Formats: sequence, structure tokens, C-alpha cells
Amino acid sequence: MRKAKIISTGHYAPERVVPNSYFNNLYNEDVDTFLKANRNIYERRYASDLQVTSDLIVEAAKKALTAANLQAKDLNLIIVATDTPDYISPSTASVVQYKLGAVNAGTFDINTACAGFVTAVDVASKFIVSDDQYKYVLVIGGYLMSRYLDFSDKKIATLFADGAGAAILASSNDETGVLRTKLFTDGQYHDYMGIYGGGTAIKITADAIANKDHLLRFAKKIPLETNVTYWPRFIKEVAEGIQQPISAIDKFFFTQININSINQTLDSFNVPHEKSHNVMNKYGYTGSAAIGMALSDAVEHHQLKKNDLIFLVGSGGGMAMAVSAIRWAYDT
Repeated sequence: MRKAKIISTGHYAPERVVPNSYFNNLYNEDVDTFLKANRNIYERRYASDLQVTSDLIVEAAKKALTAANLQAKDLNLIIVATDTPDYISPSTASVVQYKLGAVNAGTFDINTACAGFVTAVDVASKFIVSDDQYKYVLVIGGYLMSRYLDFSDKKIATLFADGAGAAILASSNDETGVLRTKLFTDGQYHDYMGIYGGGTAIKITADAIANKDHLLRFAKKIPLETNVTYWPRFIKEVAEGIQQPISAIDKFFFTQININSINQTLDSFNVPHEKSHNVMNKYGYTGSAAIGMALSDAVEHHQLKKNDLIFLVGSGGGMAMAVSAIRWAYDT
């Protein structure tokens, strides 16, 4: 059966480093201790005033292209996963196509919030499997949430950051590649967390701005147990679908917002915490880019080898979730 494999990765974090001490000074209290102990966040990156989401994406894409020994013109499709787009319309992917010079690539965006990168990998793999005209597909998660933060809310503002993570997929002629993916949404949480102004539901008016609808808001409290309830269930389901025990999984790449949720999920399977590759300590929480950045960071640090079984586990606003099992294609 035809499959799709990841042949290269790349990630980009903006140059401005914002350590936890910045928030200690901003709020005149110690938030550093909590962030390190409960979120594993030590610092994060913010884009410059001159950068937009597509700029972050292009930098990550260039690294993935170089790693694959490809040129932008070799790409057949570009899928951007983001909920901080350059514009409401047109797609950020079309901007990326232009900035890269990927003249032969079709484009579209996906918005499943922080589950976006995993969802986009699944979509890209299905394009490659079903249609042989798609030889090389670029998937990128991009995030520029610093533009939408309410800095009067320390519980939100201290977590989020900016960045991009990219992967290039191609057809696989061996047993490597994307094996199985589970997508799930618990839509009752659609109005719990998000940027609610600017669409057709809430116009940007003076009242909307006063209500901070143009900024990231946690309008209702998402139960803390949500991820640790769903993640183990879907990891188990996907593992059973490929007839592999949990113990056979070599690396996990989780949504990078809460180290406790990650560790509790691993504990539920008696899996060592070291099997999760985490990058929130240096990049903060980069939403739809987080898993792509973690994956690229693992490649950069030679943490993966050919035939490793890896699981991508994403969740985000909506509440959208995506879990993907991948047999890794090359030594890093």
C-alpha cells in the first residue's frame, strides 16, 4: 500500500528571547517558579514588529527544503496550519507560496488550532497516497500569538509564544511513513478559548475591543483533566490500530502547553518521561507550531533513527485533537 513519509523538517524561533524574569518584573511577583515547575517554561520567543506569521513560516520552510535537498519549485502543495493567519482572507499559505517562490504548488490553510500540525500531516499524507501528482508536500505550523495576548492576564500571557515548524512529505516505498491518524473534536468547548473577534460572529467594534474579543481569551475554564482523559484513549486506539503495544513507541511529541499533562499521560502507560521530546523550556507554548518545532528539534539533536515508531499528539481550541503514528524514515 502506498504511504507518505516525512523526508525533512525545519523550525524557526524569532530572535527576541523573553525569559521568565521579564514577567517577574512586569507583574512584580515571582511567576518564574510556577512556570518552571508546572509548565516547564523557562523562556520563549517573540516575533519583531516587522514580522508576520508567513515570515516565520518561510524561515522554517527554507530549512526543511535545504534538509531535503529540494528547491521551492519542487513543491506540489503547501498546507499551512495556523490560527494566527496573516489575514482572515486570503490564506496564509498563498502568501508563503509567493514568498518562497514555490510556483508549482497549490495551497490552503488548516485551522484546528493547536492540533493543526498533526492534522495537516494527516491531510498531506492522504493527498500523496491518493494522487501521484503530489510528489512533495510542505506542511507548516505557524504561530504568532504574541500579537493577540492580553498582558493584564498573567495566566495566559506568560505561556504563549511565536514560532514555526515545518515538514516535507513524499511517497514511501518501504514500511516507513504515516501509519494511522485519529482526529477528534469535542465541540462543546468551542467557546471556551479563542480569539473571537473579527469573524462573522463578533464584529470588531468599540464594544468588542472593550470586551477584549480581539485578543486571546479563556472565556470559560477548560477542565484540567481534558487532555489526560483524551490523550491516553486516542494513543491506545491508534496503537491498537497499527497492532503495536505502547511500549513499542520510541518517541512522543505532545502539544507543549503543560508538562504535567504530558507526564500524567506517560505515567498512565508506565512509559518513561524521557520518551517525550519537549521544547517548551526554550520556546514557550507555540500552539499550532509546537509539535512541528519539537519534531524538528529532535531531528536537529539526532534523537531519531530509521524505523523508530513516533506518535504526534496534538490538542487545541475547539476542542480539536489529533494523534498520528509514524514510522520514521531516516537516521538523524
